[in-house]
This record gives sequence, structure tokens and C-alpha cells, in this order.
Amino acid sequence: MLEKLRKIDMKTAVFMGISFYSLTILTHILIINGIIPLTWVNGGRSESLATQLPISIINTIISIIGGLFTLIVGRNILYKYKRGITVICWFFVVLWSFGFILQLFGTAFEKMVCSLILLLGVISNLRMAIETR
Repeated sequence: MLEKLRKIDMKTAVFMGISFYSLTILTHILIINGIIPLTWVNGGRSESLATQLPISIINTIISIIGGLFTLIVGRNILYKYKRGITVICWFFVVLWSFGFILQLFGTAFEKMVCSLILLLGVISNLRMAIETR
């Protein structure tokens, strides 16, 4: 399986990662602005914008950090921090894999839309994590 993932070009993995983080940020902006109903996200447990707002803000901040990290990894300029980059990539793989599993237990919107977005993030971060630097 790792050989199939290594066939994905690193530039493609970075593009997938940036797409993932951009879609995640866009989703949370749409939630905050009320375009996506609160009953569609967070397993339908968010009763008001006040309860959903901290979750969306934290996820947006994590996505911005992840997007910046993806850009840095894609430029391949930090040669002396190979081990740290790999550890952070694996952290994101575990984080987004856990999120993917949670989405499968969520609402129909989470199962059909959010899980596919997260799968994109898992694949891109996994590809970056297995890169031999």
C-alpha cells in the first residue's frame, strides 16, 4: 500500500493538502455565517452558534497552521528538521484519521461531505509522512 501512496507525486500531495485545508476553512466560515445549519455539523449536538463558535474557530486555526506547514513541507527547505517534519506529518495523519472516523458516525452532511474532505487530508498527510527526506 505504501508503494501506491509513493506513486503520488509530492507536488500533488501538497496540492491535495492545501485543498483540504482550504475546504476545511471554507466549511467553518460557512458554519459561522449560518449558511450551513448547526444541525448538520458536530453530530447535530450544537444547540446555538455560541456553542459551535469555539469549535469552528479552533478548527480554523488548526487548519491555517496545517496549511502553512504543508506549504513549508512542499517547498522542502527545512532539510535539517527531517525527523520533526515526519513526526508532525504523522500527528496530522492520526488527527485527521480520528476525525474521519468520527465523521462516519455523524450527520448525513458529515458522512457525505466532511468525511470526503477529511479523507483528502488523511491521504495527503500520509503521503507527506512517508516521504524519504
